[in-house]
Amino acid sequence: MSTGQTRRGNTRQRIQDVALELFSEHGYEKTSLREIAEKLEVTKAALYYHFKTKEDIVISLFQDLARPCDELITWAEGQPRTLETKLEVIRRYHEALRSAEPLFRFMQENQAAVRDLSIGETFKARMLTLFGLLKEDDAELTDQVRCITALFSMHAGMFAMQNVEGDPEEKRKAILEVATELVTAANPPNRRPARPDSAQTASP
Repeated sequence: MSTGQTRRGNTRQRIQDVALELFSEHGYEKTSLREIAEKLEVTKAALYYHFKTKEDIVISLFQDLARPCDELITWAEGQPRTLETKLEVIRRYHEALRSAEPLFRFMQENQAAVRDLSIGETFKARMLTLFGLLKEDDAELTDQVRCITALFSMHAGMFAMQNVEGDPEEKRKAILEVATELVTAANPPNRRPARPDSAQTASP
């Protein structure tokens, strides 16, 4: 029984991997389920067992790869909004992006299609939530720009830095360093950190 469950899980992941590969090579709109099945060397019926549409595949990918981001948001919402917490949010998000690189590449290369898919709004909502966790409610406009730039610098770095010579790990460290500097600059040490609502209500 466990072997069968593992095999089904591997097939699902293979479908996701091959679909992302074809979406990146040919574009989301120009890739058909038949082509995905042929690349996998399976029948369309076998593919339908796991996914009925291309959008189902993309949604499943987004759910799987975005799970670390959701866990990060849940964790951060329960922490004091100190600079230390915000820097940890940046560090953990940077780490989460490692496994999500194929999905972000798909989103970057298929922006028009993503806007029409349900994941577009979901992704936007996650980014706005992370942005809110990094900035203070009374932050000046320049500090808000720094916070949102910190997030998108990590996204852009995954693509732009591919054409820059150097060790991949060193490039990742450089991206994280820049994002950290932006968030630190947006949160001066003399500003009193806000506390989570739960902590405020619990205090006398």
